[in-house]
Amino acid sequence: MSYTEQTREDVRDPVVVNSVVDYHDRVRWGPIFAGIVIAISTQLVLSALGAAIGFSVADTNEASAVGLGVGIWSIISLFISLFIGAWVMARTCGPMNNKTALLNGAILWATTLAISSWLLASGVSGTFGVVVSNAGEIIDRVQEPGGVEIPNNVPNLNTAQATVNAAKVAWSFIFGSLLGLVASMIGAIAGARKPNVRV
Repeated sequence: MSYTEQTREDVRDPVVVNSVVDYHDRVRWGPIFAGIVIAISTQLVLSALGAAIGFSVADTNEASAVGLGVGIWSIISLFISLFIGAWVMARTCGPMNNKTALLNGAILWATTLAISSWLLASGVSGTFGVVVSNAGEIIDRVQEPGGVEIPNNVPNLNTAQATVNAAKVAWSFIFGSLLGLVASMIGAIAGARKPNVRV
């Protein structure tokens, strides 16, 4: 073996390991919006499915049981839909570490909650607007001679029961929202692609 051949075998390029540079901005709004659309769509489908099944198998005498079942299913479907939305969000992002995935998952949860609340408020206010716009016509008909008769035996509202029900709704909302945050973070970590290492 000549000296030149031996030198060529012994001299090798050094191995350089460079980690992939993470994003400068940690929040990726494109994937977050994609996850929000998936989460809201999944929530609508699962809620409609639960309501359809609950109301089709329920007896008319078991209205409270049906309401409880629909409420529990709403929390479960929220958990599932936020998990799927966060998973899709993380899969459509580039590689990211767990902290970035948790951050994007929390932002997806908060934005989904805000948009859902706005949609709910808009729907309620829209319905309320229709009722208020027709209220004048209804009052005019009641006041006409021979108009609509209003019964005098209207049941009194039990304020204590109304307060208990409002407290239950508020606690359910808080519990469901926090479960949704956990589901969103778990889905984001499950869907996150880890940064690769170039050799």
